[in-house]
Amino acid sequence: MSVVLYVILAVVVVLLVVAIVAAVGMRRRRNLRNQFGGEYDRAVETAGSRRAAERELRERNERRNELDIKPLDPAAAAKYRAQWTDVQARFVDAPAESVSQAHSLLTMVMAERGYPVNDQDERASMLSVDHADVMDHYRAGMDVESRWRREGSADTEALRQAMQHYREVFNRVVGETDGATAYPAETTTTGTDERSQSALRRGR
Repeated sequence: MSVVLYVILAVVVVLLVVAIVAAVGMRRRRNLRNQFGGEYDRAVETAGSRRAAERELRERNERRNELDIKPLDPAAAAKYRAQWTDVQARFVDAPAESVSQAHSLLTMVMAERGYPVNDQDERASMLSVDHADVMDHYRAGMDVESRWRREGSADTEALRQAMQHYREVFNRVVGETDGATAYPAETTTTGTDERSQSALRRGR
């Protein structure tokens, strides 16, 4: 075989390897985009480069795989839903405190399911692996709550929105129970809870 043919074969092999590597990279990127959605773009913005962001997202997946995340049993889910109704009912008279209690209750649910809760950033990272589509709600709620704690005040409309944001996440996390996969965003309410639902929809 002539030298020219060897060179041609070598070039073809290199091109094939490059094409395979590129295809694998594109598939990984597509998988990460599909999994994380808007979290992918946020990670790129935060990390400063696509490569660093994708590495960080893959590390999230690896850490998540080391956790034992389990669904709630129906009794626990019912208990937490009842507690949420109580917290929501108090929003009319104490909106800021209710938002804080809602976040605490959500954290309790996550802890029972097996998510890390001691570190706020890690908690959000692990939640994003399973529920990236509600992370905007989660962070928006935390932003309002942080502003309230920092400034000592927050307008009722912002608190109402924070409560709604936390409710979206709560419904998702509590809804994953043994024998059930969803929890409706709105529940039938009576009495005091109707007042809280009305306040949450229109503002206090």
